[in-house]
Amino acid sequence: MEDMVTEGWELIRIKGIPLRVHPSWFVILFLFTWASQGQVLRISEVPLSPLMSWGLGLITALLLFLSVLLHELGHSLVALNEGVKVKSITLFLLGGVARVEKECATPMAALRVAAAGPLVSFLIALVLLNAVGSASNWSPLLANLLGQIGSLNLVLGLFNLLPGLPLDGGLILKALVWQWTGSQRKGIQVATKTGRLLAIFAILLGVWVCFQGRGIGGLWLIMLGWFGLSASRSQSQMLALQEILCELKVGDAQTRRLRVLEDDQSLRSLSELRLSKESGQGASEWVFICRSGRWVGYLTDEVLRELPVQTWDKYRLGEYVRPLNELSSVGEKTPLWQAINYLEKSDNGKLLVFSCAGLPCGILDRVDLGQAVLKKLGIELPLAMLTAARSQNAYPLGISLNRIVETMITSGIVELSD
Repeated sequence: MEDMVTEGWELIRIKGIPLRVHPSWFVILFLFTWASQGQVLRISEVPLSPLMSWGLGLITALLLFLSVLLHELGHSLVALNEGVKVKSITLFLLGGVARVEKECATPMAALRVAAAGPLVSFLIALVLLNAVGSASNWSPLLANLLGQIGSLNLVLGLFNLLPGLPLDGGLILKALVWQWTGSQRKGIQVATKTGRLLAIFAILLGVWVCFQGRGIGGLWLIMLGWFGLSASRSQSQMLALQEILCELKVGDAQTRRLRVLEDDQSLRSLSELRLSKESGQGASEWVFICRSGRWVGYLTDEVLRELPVQTWDKYRLGEYVRPLNELSSVGEKTPLWQAINYLEKSDNGKLLVFSCAGLPCGILDRVDLGQAVLKKLGIELPLAMLTAARSQNAYPLGISLNRIVETMITSGIVELSD
């Protein structure tokens, strides 16, 4: 869910956790204020001014979102207790979401974090609903306020316990399946499927409610279902990409754009290589230097920029060779997800690939990685699109493979080696 919500504006920090408000939150704040002020006018025994009724409606709406905040704080504080850093809490159109740095290391810890939010909502509902009787002796408006917020917290807790991602019940189901099977991935798959079924049911139920003449409630159910279906679809796509990144190796994605010159050639040969038609069609900016068939290092165009053109015939490439260990590199048997992590930490966004024999055998950049993943999905991109992406050193189609790998690492699906 968190990927579908932008950060928004930071209001305050609670226990070091930034509380943010997404722009869509103001829409639902207005709708709840409007609905609450109408109810206040209906139950009030005395006439109320518009300022008073709208003010009480706003207080009701703000208390509801305070409940949502406490719900998310329940998740966050338990997560902190489990050793998981919480990046932020964001209130948005459909409630709130807490972003964590990584997922819990064990299924039972994940279950405790997921169950904490609904438990907070149930405790709030219990306290407020028990206080309604006493409050009615003081003011019907106060009793209505407590009853409304208490009931909404009860609904919030029950709704979040539905067993489908991205709801808390889905996270609990994921943790239980993870505990039973020993596979976190299996837990995600089961919870994603149940989330999709719940979303479809919510949409169908919303359509039926609309036909019964209760348009607002029906539209709300349709919107919840659509959101759940979108989250389920995103999760399924994420699982497919994660599986590909674990399955493919560097050797499946590398390209052999290696340009090699002998160390006794002049610097002009480097310039001629750059001007050649073949070099202009996507050749690497690294040029590798060999001596009697052995790799001795590499060169970049920097040496051409530093020396006058008149001296290029005078100097040999071997005089300016740089060691290969300066370059970011990866083995051809390395999983693709790990190569992406290495690449994002490299200085120039590409890696030198070494064979099992320890010899350079290819180059790997973002386009190579994206192309390999898309090909596995059965998608072939035109050469012009690949060339454009390579000129920008960007993943084709804007696929954020680095973000996917970050998710795999934080969720514990893969582990970085020391």
